[in-house]
Amino acid sequence: MMSMPNKHIDQVNLNLLPPLVALLEERHVSRAAERLRLSQPAMSRALQQLRRSFGDELLVRGPDGYTLTPRAQRIRGQLATTVTHLERLFAPETFDAATAAQSFRLAVSDYTVSALGPALVRTILTQSPNATVTCEPLDEGIFEKLDAGTLDLLIYGRAAPDRYRSQHLFTDRFVCVVAAEHPLARGTSVSLTQYLRWPHLNIDFGQPGVDRVLQASGAARRTAVSMPYYVLGASVLPGTELVLTVPARLVPHFGNPAQTRVLPAPREFGDLHFYAVWHPRLDGDPSHRWLRDTVRTVAATTAPAG
Repeated sequence: MMSMPNKHIDQVNLNLLPPLVALLEERHVSRAAERLRLSQPAMSRALQQLRRSFGDELLVRGPDGYTLTPRAQRIRGQLATTVTHLERLFAPETFDAATAAQSFRLAVSDYTVSALGPALVRTILTQSPNATVTCEPLDEGIFEKLDAGTLDLLIYGRAAPDRYRSQHLFTDRFVCVVAAEHPLARGTSVSLTQYLRWPHLNIDFGQPGVDRVLQASGAARRTAVSMPYYVLGASVLPGTELVLTVPARLVPHFGNPAQTRVLPAPREFGDLHFYAVWHPRLDGDPSHRWLRDTVRTVAATTAPAG
């Protein structure tokens, strides 16, 4: 009697699994060959290899055709479960937002929270009610967190390092906000010369686009007040000569518009571009694809008119 040697999975020819299933279910070499669109000699060779692998005849020819050996009958019973598991293993992954209890971790700026945050959170929780959303501020360690897998997505105001994936979300532009009684409020825009004439309320998060333009022109604005949050800035302006420079998308989130005036910033400042940024290992993850699609949709649908 042949005996099957102990084998590790890396010593097993998994290409023989489809012929094994077909042979044990059809109990006939020709029919098994037709089922897998193989020639009969190829199926006969597969049967010989299977017999050597299992140390058993598996199919025995009799007067009424082939019959399964006791070992083959046991294998056939085991295959019912094994093949089901393998099909699940190799099946495309899916993500059902409606039922998944997924945790989404994003790094966002004060600006992004104000401009997109409420709509994004509402959209995620409406479509995926069992989800958990965690937002944390952008800081110097955000890319290390992407590498470590403790962050899923950044919403970033400039191009990310090349080793990460990114997708452009939206474009914004700078505007200048002043008190309604400010001398600039009588105009329709702010030139660079006018911009430099007045004291500024600066948001500490940083405005590299503005700073680069000023540095290139050899000019510097005089910062009279610094604050860490955009949303507090407008409430400081009434009764002062301060100029607050913010992305236009934030303006609808300010307080009483009767107390302030919004003007286009110097054209030299150009546009602001914002990106979704993630680690390449998440490219094919279904839940992450859903998150990226959701962020992109919210960014597009919350864009201000004009």
